[in-house]
Amino acid sequence: MDALSPARDWTIRDFGRHAFEPVWRAMEAYTDTRGDDGGDELWLVEHDPVFTLGQAGKPEHVLAPGDIPVIRTNRGGQVTYHGPGQIVAYPLVDLRRLNLGVREFVCRIEQALIDTLATWDIRAARRDGAPGVYVAGEKIGALGLRVRHGCTFHGLAFNVAMDLEPFDRINPCGYAGLQVTSVLKSGGPATLAEVRPILVAELSKQLGLRPLFTPELPSLSSPTPFPA
Repeated sequence: MDALSPARDWTIRDFGRHAFEPVWRAMEAYTDTRGDDGGDELWLVEHDPVFTLGQAGKPEHVLAPGDIPVIRTNRGGQVTYHGPGQIVAYPLVDLRRLNLGVREFVCRIEQALIDTLATWDIRAARRDGAPGVYVAGEKIGALGLRVRHGCTFHGLAFNVAMDLEPFDRINPCGYAGLQVTSVLKSGGPATLAEVRPILVAELSKQLGLRPLFTPELPSLSSPTPFPA
């Protein structure tokens, strides 16, 4: 898939490690208040352990959560796990300005993951009818999105170097017996810091956006967690 020519900037914010729900509420608020001229952003997070169910997710796919909380969200998809050692990336973009449909947007995110993995000669692929990215049949990147007024929130989860055991407690993405893997397990680097800039570059390339990094991080606990 050909990359798009850069048309505008998007702001890259790395929030570090955070619980899931405050980030969800913040990106939802940003989407609801951004307006037609609101800037596109990419939020990067490493979440505390949590299982999330999509809007139509079936509880029976959560087999044995144990001490890990389960949160129902308004994204698409079934159930997945977020935890330390995983990059969760939330592209908050206006699809109308990018002239992208939802299906092409999903394909471009998948391509960014595939191209990121190719940096370390890890061969990855899509699977028909099962959004995400797979290495040797095992899932390494999951997608769950929501579009409101033409703008996206929620996003992708990329297993870098994490404890994969919690995936045994669910049917990942609603598929019984689906195996998952990680960048580290597939022969890639062991830290998020090594993977994160490659992923940002590939997402930016696929969406035709210029990354604008900001060291100033808004507080997610603030009533207005965004710069003016």
